[in-house]
Amino acid sequence: MKVEQIYTGCLAQGAYYIESNGEAAIIDPLREIKPYLEKAEKDNATIKYVLETHFHADFVSGHVDLAKASGATIVFGPNAKTTYDAYIAQDGEELKVGNVAIKVLHTPGHTMESTTYLLKDENGIDYALFSGDTLFIGDVGRPDLAAKSDLTQDQLAGHLYDSLRNKIMTLADDVIVYPAHGAGSACGKNMSKETSDTLGNQKKTNYALRADMTKEEFIKEVTDGLTPPPSYFPLNVMMNKEGYDNIENVLEQGLQALSPEAFEAAANETGALVLDTRSPETFAAGFIPNAINIGIDGGFAPWVGTLIPDIKQQILLITDEGREEEVVTRLARVGYDYTIGYLNGGMDAWKQAGKEVDAINSISAETFAQRFEQDNAIKVVDVRKPGEFQAEHVEAAQSAPLDYLNEHLAELPKDETMYLHCAGGYRSMIATSILKARGYENVVNVAGGFKAIAETSVPKTAFVCPSTLK
Repeated sequence: MKVEQIYTGCLAQGAYYIESNGEAAIIDPLREIKPYLEKAEKDNATIKYVLETHFHADFVSGHVDLAKASGATIVFGPNAKTTYDAYIAQDGEELKVGNVAIKVLHTPGHTMESTTYLLKDENGIDYALFSGDTLFIGDVGRPDLAAKSDLTQDQLAGHLYDSLRNKIMTLADDVIVYPAHGAGSACGKNMSKETSDTLGNQKKTNYALRADMTKEEFIKEVTDGLTPPPSYFPLNVMMNKEGYDNIENVLEQGLQALSPEAFEAAANETGALVLDTRSPETFAAGFIPNAINIGIDGGFAPWVGTLIPDIKQQILLITDEGREEEVVTRLARVGYDYTIGYLNGGMDAWKQAGKEVDAINSISAETFAQRFEQDNAIKVVDVRKPGEFQAEHVEAAQSAPLDYLNEHLAELPKDETMYLHCAGGYRSMIATSILKARGYENVVNVAGGFKAIAETSVPKTAFVCPSTLK
């Protein structure tokens, strides 16, 4: 028996490969399916099942393409309804994979079709639980993502409480827990950076698994502090339910190399969003006017999903040379399939063609401190999350979280210089690029963010531990 976790950091997502005696099962695969096919081929194994723990909201699963390419059967748990062929397993049913068995445990709560898969080894002993978004390391799945559910989040949380107590906490302490996500995912609140653990340790350390916890206490704690989910979540659910275009077609369309002239024409004729995925520092030095910067080396996919509300939005790319396919692939992972090309030769080609170039004034924290000392009434805009701002911030700074920047535009003056910062510089450059594209010319980015500002003389509020904030 072989069990392999395939973890993708930018999505904080875990897929799983299980192989035994020439047969394999894949759990919650990503959209690019080649790695799974190659693993099976290397093991001389046939992929028998593609197991889905639920209809994912934060990424587009590779189940449809993988089943077509391998001949495997797509499996969901009870209550799942799809428009493509899939096997809807019964609660308690066991699926054979070589010499091992995978038991289907229906665990509604995160969503009503949510299902966990219990792997039994060659001797029939419970070995590992693939817990999807039902149980994370240090947390449990949020109960407010079920698309078109007739149930309230409190009712879903009640189902989750029952699922955990009746289906999961009854298992042996040495069972290994393999969740679908880790820290950084929006599918939970306080997930650990660890990507697996024993169930026994989770019973000791996970607040949601306290033995003396009542259902009412569980519902209150699980639903407390939930922020609105990204707007692309229900759109990804729809794609996972109804199917999607083949990833190869998406890549072929997105990887069209466009000359500066063709790129400019495409932008003007289609209304495509110009997305620049280079680093914040590189972007600031020179970019195509009205381009939005979301750096590929940060929390790329989640921020794309948060800030581009229409997954069918046509997108034109500026990337670092050689990273074009990576960018198109990572966009497709979260359902953005309408990339229509990239700037061949990048910004160097654009400049050589004599095209217009814009830039952002980005200053160091030390320079910011000098300006603040000269005039402590300067406009400071903090684009971090509300909890980060409440914990500690520059005195008199205005909070305008990047997630909800559109809602704060009326409060931001176009005729006054604004100094934007986040924690380290990634989010503030995104915000600055959005404001520039919307006609805010007097924006300055503070490189290094609050981390760098905190080391200067700029006055800050007293620190409040985030864990005490509600």
